[in-house]
Amino acid sequence: MSYSRQERLALCALLDETGPDAPTLCEGWTTGDLAAHLVLRERRPDAAAGVAGGPLAGYTARVQERIKARIPFPDLVRMIRSGPPRLSVMALPGVDERANAVEFFVHHEDVRRGAPGWEPRELSSGESDMLWDRLRLARFMLRRAPVGVELARDDADGPAYRITARNATPAVTVVGSPAELTMWVMGRRTAARVRMDGIQTAVTKLAEANWR
Repeated sequence: MSYSRQERLALCALLDETGPDAPTLCEGWTTGDLAAHLVLRERRPDAAAGVAGGPLAGYTARVQERIKARIPFPDLVRMIRSGPPRLSVMALPGVDERANAVEFFVHHEDVRRGAPGWEPRELSSGESDMLWDRLRLARFMLRRAPVGVELARDDADGPAYRITARNATPAVTVVGSPAELTMWVMGRRTAARVRMDGIQTAVTKLAEANWR
């Protein structure tokens, strides 16, 4: 089973348990909002272009609200669980894994970590390595960071376990597991168990910055 499918099914099982009104790490969103977002992303390409913001963001938000209002939550979860529709680009071989493995991992954690008392999951080495490999794209997420950023795995040794996400001076090294580093890079900083090493002024600047 692909990691995208694995995380998709685990998220849907959790949504079945929580219902539509549970909190998430996505600011202002309940689990109902998150489910509507995921349905929109895979089934409304006309509105998905505004997911990351920009001039279409308002239209995307309105479509998401209509989806949430018109489709019962259990049906939303069933739509997510069934995967991309047959005519979707994401249904092409290999695209779901490339486009959704990190997406569903993060949103699964958004629901898990939105509840009190959460603890990090123990991931397989294969999934951890997948997340680490995808973190090579962090340079796009961190291009506006106010200092240099290096990511370092704390579950292995050697030069292959460091990524320069933003090459600048001074630099801060953010240390954690691939899962925790992924959550941190994706903006879930208050719920990511990482540590930051570097001169204090640079660490403070990075901790207080909003680069997204």
